[in-house]
Amino acid sequence: MRSIRFVALAALLGCAPAPPPGTVFFASGADLQSINSLVTVHPLAKQVQRHVLFTTLVRYDSLLRPVPYLAERWTWSADRRTLAFALRPGVRWHDGVPTTARDVAFTLGAARERGTAYPRAADLACVRGVEATGRNEVRLSFCRPQPGLPDVLADLAIMPEHLLGRVPLESLGVAPFNEHPVGNGPFRFVAHEPNRRWIFAADPDFPAALGGPPSIERLVIVVVDEPSTKLAGLTSGELHAAGIQPMHASVVRRVSGLGVTEYPLLMSYGLFWNESRPPFGEAALRRALTLALDRRQMVAAYLYGFGEVADGPVPPEHPLAVPVPVVPFDRAAARSLLDSLGWLAGSDGIRRRDGEALAFTITTVGSADNVLEQLIQADLAAVGVRARIRQLELGAFLANAQSSAREYDALVTGIPGDLGLGYLGALFDSRRLAEPQQYAQYSNPAVDRALDAGDLAAVQRLVSAGLPVTWLYHARGVQGVSRRLRGVRMDLRGELATVARWHLEPVQP
Repeated sequence: MRSIRFVALAALLGCAPAPPPGTVFFASGADLQSINSLVTVHPLAKQVQRHVLFTTLVRYDSLLRPVPYLAERWTWSADRRTLAFALRPGVRWHDGVPTTARDVAFTLGAARERGTAYPRAADLACVRGVEATGRNEVRLSFCRPQPGLPDVLADLAIMPEHLLGRVPLESLGVAPFNEHPVGNGPFRFVAHEPNRRWIFAADPDFPAALGGPPSIERLVIVVVDEPSTKLAGLTSGELHAAGIQPMHASVVRRVSGLGVTEYPLLMSYGLFWNESRPPFGEAALRRALTLALDRRQMVAAYLYGFGEVADGPVPPEHPLAVPVPVVPFDRAAARSLLDSLGWLAGSDGIRRRDGEALAFTITTVGSADNVLEQLIQADLAAVGVRARIRQLELGAFLANAQSSAREYDALVTGIPGDLGLGYLGALFDSRRLAEPQQYAQYSNPAVDRALDAGDLAAVQRLVSAGLPVTWLYHARGVQGVSRRLRGVRMDLRGELATVARWHLEPVQP
């Protein structure tokens, strides 16, 4: 079986003939979906766009502060309703065409249009206009004063207007550009073999003002969806970096020439309650069910310690995180609260006086053991609550979660975040009933007011106190990395944040 994995991996890597020196092989669990930033939701694809193939107006430094990138400076009007960017001159697309304000205006304009279906369009809802005021000047106007630089401007890679400007917005997802992209970032596109690999080569002409040419010659994103194949590729030296399962970390640490990199992720997991379905509209009941869950055991047994208990939607490493109300694991308190709410213990679980049992279905993605869901199920059973696990494939799960019918009791899912906390609005603004990434409708006017005021600290506290979601844990990334690969730093910006500064040490004879 192991030899079969090696053969399959060698075919993906395309190792015959030998790759050029300075080629880094990085494993992805799935194909990158699309290289077009206007239509992409795949997290690693977005990183490739921001850090490899394209540029963003601004980017985050290691302290998670916005710093200049394609835009060399920006200024606010006195009322903070207008934001003017000055672009760096001399930045060219890899086909030789200059990058100008027209590209920025095109990208932001397309992202705001409903026909594009840009996943973070809600973050641009307050933008009232985008205007190229000169060859290298762009001006954005907003509906109200802005507290800071919108995070979406560090996330949305700028696209070439001369190649995409004539494509109908509704066709951007299938544009020929997506298979043969032209970027303006530190790496040039070389080739894409669907469901196998993406190949990028260092751009020797990448401007010094933006960081200069990368230190590695090539970056190959290899699609490896089987965890054991990733492990085999790391131990054989055929992969330089690969996300690994927590259970494999101890194995990788014992292999000479390999190390384990652990880092925070913008991914929080929770049990999302359907408040429109009785009895889950009762905040006290949601608190009782949360008290019953031993989330520390979940982190220890399911994540092998690579995570931390969550009490809110924002990881504590996030620069905008604030202290939130904590719900401890306390079965006695859970039983007492359930009893006070009229749920009485019996030989077959707990019921109301009218005989109604407290039983519900947990909907999740998967087809195997679903260890996390079984731990939840066992904890609830210990206080008399019966939970059934319903497994769906990813497409069916998303359709169920995003449907306005909301045909579920509770969902177990992870929510990807962003450094500007824009995802809190998409999740908890009770007025955005058609938001495509909305898993929960938190009908609390105080949350709506806090979102309108930009008071994200208040949103965190209100959401944590009201428990529309029983937050389970904040995930941590775990990567096996070759010790030959230097300059690697992985943090809340992602795995590829420093890819242009990675370098490979020579193989020792």
